[in-house]
Amino acid sequence: MTMTRSPFFTVACALLSAIAAAQEPAKAPISEQELVRRLAASLDSLSRLDQFSGVVAVSRAGKPVFQHAYGMADREARRPNNIETAFNLGSINKLFTATAVRQLAEAGKIDLDSTLARYLPDYSNQDVARRVTIRQIINMKSGIGGDIFGTPAGGKRLDLRHNREFVPLFVHQPLQFDPGTQQRYSNPGYVVLGLVIERVSGEDYYDYVRRHIYEPGGMTRTAHFAVDSLPPNTALGYTRGGEDNPPPDAPLRRNSDMLPGRGSAAGGGYSTAQDLLHFLEAIRAHRIAGAPPSGVGAPGGAPGVNALVEGALPGGYDLIVLSNLDPPSAMRIGRSVRGWLGAPD
Repeated sequence: MTMTRSPFFTVACALLSAIAAAQEPAKAPISEQELVRRLAASLDSLSRLDQFSGVVAVSRAGKPVFQHAYGMADREARRPNNIETAFNLGSINKLFTATAVRQLAEAGKIDLDSTLARYLPDYSNQDVARRVTIRQIINMKSGIGGDIFGTPAGGKRLDLRHNREFVPLFVHQPLQFDPGTQQRYSNPGYVVLGLVIERVSGEDYYDYVRRHIYEPGGMTRTAHFAVDSLPPNTALGYTRGGEDNPPPDAPLRRNSDMLPGRGSAAGGGYSTAQDLLHFLEAIRAHRIAGAPPSGVGAPGGAPGVNALVEGALPGGYDLIVLSNLDPPSAMRIGRSVRGWLGAPD
């Protein structure tokens, strides 16, 4: 989740309903057999056209319904994706950052309606720190703006190795609007939440989410991997150009030069379909404090990255789609499944 900003990117990364109220899943209008048939036929077609490469997993009541991998994790090495391949999540990591903040709030360490200045009194932009509350940042109503997809002064994208190193890219930008008066997607806001998590918990951001979210969630292959030392069985991203609506016949190339050295609290971590299904199961089992509702839905996207998590769809289905191609490669599949199951828009 770390690329040149474009309308394409903003739409791809918008969280769908991460803080929506939980609902009991409605009955699906089609049978499970028909769902599997339609999904398999659609994915076979899209993969033949090189419009999907990745993993799709559907489960119901914790039991697998459909699990299949398509395409290549590394095209140059001819290494195929498999159902255990890890993919860049883009902005889906914001789910985990928001969960961490809510955990600390439940523990009495954060007051969501206090200003940023209470927790980061040394924050470089004091106008922002004094006016913006933690709740406003979580809900994208803070007005914190700026671009986390730029290059650090005197360096390169690969030099960005920790959440705190993204802050100079935006910290001196003025507020985009008076806090609370509008809602506008903010990647910088979630980088700031990562700083708050570290200051309040006394733990490194990456260590905190691992210990308090991934481990209780049974997520053994979820982490912010360094882009130049990815572990085995991790997919590389491929883009047709990184711009809005690139030509469908444009050649694919690796997105590595668009990535930072490591992702941030706003996104860019990696996970597998199985780990994300475990996360949804852990939510329902109440094993993760501060977790979103079971009906959570969130996408993440950027050039060469598209991912989707949908919990508690009609019929009680969970859906994970992970792709190492441009959006809307994963979201297209999610829209189809939601439509087949009669899920509300």
